[in-house]
Formats: sequence, C-alpha cells, structure tokens
Amino acid sequence: MVLDCGICRLRPWRRGDESALVRAADNPNVARYLRDRFPHPYTLDDARAWIEINESSDPQTHFAVTIDDVPIGGAGFILHDREERTTAEVGYWIAEPHWGRGIASAALRALTDYAFATHGLERISSVVMHPNTASQRVLEKVGYEREGVMRRAVVKNGEIYDLMVFAKIR
Repeated sequence: MVLDCGICRLRPWRRGDESALVRAADNPNVARYLRDRFPHPYTLDDARAWIEINESSDPQTHFAVTIDDVPIGGAGFILHDREERTTAEVGYWIAEPHWGRGIASAALRALTDYAFATHGLERISSVVMHPNTASQRVLEKVGYEREGVMRRAVVKNGEIYDLMVFAKIR
C-alpha cells in the first residue's frame, strides 16, 4: 500500500528504514511537541522496535512519509473501539530539514482520505500542544476544524500546555 501525496509518498515502514528513521527523528525540535511515546534521543533500537511493531500491524495505520523512497517523517492514526469505533486520532511529524515545504499537509491530506475511505470512520481528531502553531496550521489547511481547548492538559519537558482539539468529520 503506497499513498501518493504529490510531493511525497506514504508507505509502510519496513526493515532497512532504521538509519533514515533515526536521522529524521533524532532531533529535539521534532520531539518538542510530540507525545512522550516518541522518544528523544531517538536511537537505532527505537527505530528497530517501531519498525517491528508496524511490520506486524493489521490493519496498516502508520506510514513512513518518504521522498524518493527515503523516510523523512511519519504519519498514522489510532483507531478507537467500542462506542468510539467510528473515530480515530491522527498524528504526524516531519524531519526538520523538510519543514515549511507543504509535506506535512500533503501527507495528512492523503492519510485522512485513506482513513475515511478504508475504515468506515465518521470523525478523525488530533490534539496539538498550544505552542505548536505550525501543526495547527497544517490541520486547518487539510480541513480540520478547531473544536476547543483542553486547558493545562499536558506536561512536556517540564512545561504545562493547553491542548488544542481539532477534528474533521466525514
């Protein structure tokens, strides 16, 4: 499964991506506003573990964002279950040298379309730490709407931040 985004492609993570993943992910500016499950520093062992998890995933919900088949970021979604079975939460990140080129927007647009088309979803949401205005703009460009603010909801690197809640409805 490969999703063409125009300026990039989304494809499953695979063995051999480890070094490129570490190069792209091991940056404090990339990790700054991501959840703590995204490690920093990002090591080769972290990359191996992530790829192993994703090689056995069914359905495929996490993808490498690539240019010329080299990973420069990641994008994926978590499917909810039970009474929230028609919803998912999306997340994405791009290596710093590729910021500001529209890659995150292109990848999120392709991922969102794929998620709606293949999983019977009615709603896809994302939460963004308040200082991360670039990610908020990406979501808005793709048609996600800001629904609200969860005040003082997270602690990251010793700072307490509001979470901005965005969603796109089918």
